[in-house]
Amino acid sequence: MTRPSAWVNDGNAALLTDLYELTMVQAYWHEGMDGDAVFSLYFRTLPPGRSYALACGLEDALRFLENLQFSQEALAYLADQGQFTAEFLDWLGTMRFDGDVFALPEGTPVFPEEPLLEVVAPVPVAQLAESFIMNQVHLQTVLASKASRVVQAAEGRAVIDFGLRRMHGTDAAMKGARAYHVAGLAATSNVLAGQVYGVPITGTMAHSYIQSHDDEAEAFRSFTELYPETVLLVDTYDTLEGVHKVVELARELGDRFQVRGIRLDSGDVGELAKQSRKILDAAGLGEVRIFASGGLDEYGVAELVAAGAPIDGFGVGTHMGTSRDAPSLDMVYKLTTYAGEGRLKLSPGKRILPGRKQVWRIEEEGVAVRDVIARADDAEDFTPQGGRPLLQQVMSGGRRTGADGGADPRAVLDRARDTARAELARLPERVRSLEDADPPYPVEVSEGLTRLRHDVIERLEEVPSV
Repeated sequence: MTRPSAWVNDGNAALLTDLYELTMVQAYWHEGMDGDAVFSLYFRTLPPGRSYALACGLEDALRFLENLQFSQEALAYLADQGQFTAEFLDWLGTMRFDGDVFALPEGTPVFPEEPLLEVVAPVPVAQLAESFIMNQVHLQTVLASKASRVVQAAEGRAVIDFGLRRMHGTDAAMKGARAYHVAGLAATSNVLAGQVYGVPITGTMAHSYIQSHDDEAEAFRSFTELYPETVLLVDTYDTLEGVHKVVELARELGDRFQVRGIRLDSGDVGELAKQSRKILDAAGLGEVRIFASGGLDEYGVAELVAAGAPIDGFGVGTHMGTSRDAPSLDMVYKLTTYAGEGRLKLSPGKRILPGRKQVWRIEEEGVAVRDVIARADDAEDFTPQGGRPLLQQVMSGGRRTGADGGADPRAVLDRARDTARAELARLPERVRSLEDADPPYPVEVSEGLTRLRHDVIERLEEVPSV
């Protein structure tokens, strides 16, 4: 018997779901419940130290919906579980996503309770989308949000993704590199991500290469013979002595010296950068740049920038790759409409805004001042107040509308990067800060949506308990 693939792909992604999604879908099917539903994906709160999140992951959500189907192998596996009838599995084998999706463009700053996307489809199909969509949008939004902060802290200096080896699995490493590109990183060390997404790749050497040679200077010499425009790692033994050896190499090679930079990976990087810069400049090597890495996050980068360290770029790995200080959002995928009626739950602290919605961003002189969450078909028009609607229809009848940038995933990714750059620039400075915004960015609920929620609550409270 052929062992099923352990790698998620278009052919098996339908099974990447929680079991209760499938048991609910069979119950919907058994009861004949196939009315249209609206499910809204959002998070309730921001982690401490965060004032915004950066929406990301829509492309993978749409790809999943486009290709959603159960293979014969998947159906046979479900049949073996003993929980699903043959008739239901026959229906499941023909099921496809033919609904609509409304979403924030990737790269849009987003705030609590604002839908990142809303799925409109028959309730069994919309329910089945939950686990995969949450998995992809949550991960990429968390990582793009962290990376955005690192880019902000670098104040125009290049930031490189070094996170592959310590990230939480292969999919996280791939989707992280994608999210980082949206957030504004210059490149990644992840070669497969470069091939798949078309993002720039970069990398030079590890300490093991230096260690494997008997002489550090010989290691530098040999590497530059093969890669003349490399960046040399100088802190394997004595950092400043390593810089002096780079100077010696430059004198030896003369006009053939093309080394682009040195990398500092340990110690007091700020002070070492200042001393290294003096050594390089004194030798007439002002064009040789200084690159820093080693345990950095946005706070470490900001501290180095504020101290005036002459660092031209940063390699950031584990802290960004795991979003160590804020590794998750309380993201949820909630039913807000079924069969034409608003739906919610009354659990304390878990408010649901019923119906399909629109998010309006109100701006004054090009700066965002507040958001309003409104009903999608609300008569209220926030355009005269400087508002613009953020949610766009990205799928209609199971097909992409092209609103997300077209069929080319690389073009979609570049568009998302441009969106992030433009939209972040529109946020107030206090919201882009590394500290909690004071006051927080305001998000309001429109009068129309507030009335609808009250109407739904009254209807639910009138239903007699059994």
